[in-house]
Amino acid sequence: MDRHESGQITHDAAEVYEDFFVSALFQQWAPVVTDAASIQAGQRVLDVACGTGVLARTVDGRVGPTGSVVGIDINDGMLAVARRKAPQIDWQRGRAEALPLPDARFDAVVSQFGLMFFEDRRAALCEMMRVLRRGGHLALAVWASLVDSPGYATLTNLLESLFGEHAAQALRAPFVLGDLGPLRRLLSESGLGDARIVTMSGIARFPSIASWLHTDIRGWTLSDVLDDEQFGRLLIEAERGLQPFTGSDGAVTFSAPAHIVTAVKA
Repeated sequence: MDRHESGQITHDAAEVYEDFFVSALFQQWAPVVTDAASIQAGQRVLDVACGTGVLARTVDGRVGPTGSVVGIDINDGMLAVARRKAPQIDWQRGRAEALPLPDARFDAVVSQFGLMFFEDRRAALCEMMRVLRRGGHLALAVWASLVDSPGYATLTNLLESLFGEHAAQALRAPFVLGDLGPLRRLLSESGLGDARIVTMSGIARFPSIASWLHTDIRGWTLSDVLDDEQFGRLLIEAERGLQPFTGSDGAVTFSAPAHIVTAVKA
């Protein structure tokens, strides 16, 4: 798994991710995952692959001053932004496949759009269950299939036509668990055969095509793959190719559904 497939980004891209991606895509899912995990005041909660912390911050508001939240991520750039945004949360660097945490430590474990990028997804799921107490709740979000997010499907095709498969693959990577068959097999192989999967609708929203591309290219793993000349070329082609996703005001909206996985530790 290369850097693009694992979702690792640069420090500068992490800033773009927080400033643009969170409002465009991820903020809407944080309350959904928090509710799915049945998080309550006073609980101890772990956010795995926390990124810049949008889910952990939502959870922190739910558990209140009597609870505690740990956010763990492998990316130093993401964690730097997270620490600046919410210094009261315990941010730690670590791999999902080998969580540096004791057994049965948490009342709930959550992860929002991280599972797709783990090098060993089965090991990561086993680790999440290990640190969860008996009766504790697990809640995960993964993107549904690429074909169900027409804006990203079109952008991916555009990238491939302009710059080849390598560039397109970075945008395909988030959708690798969109097919319910492989997702169910992964859960079963990880001892989560009783997990529940619910597919929920979501909307991607960007102020303009230019803003969308700035967010997805400069705030993602392609930030150091496309140079300024290539990015300019992409902008020109995108103003034509992505026009169907814009409204009369130039704002971009398209469907971006996700699968919500929940389980309770026996």
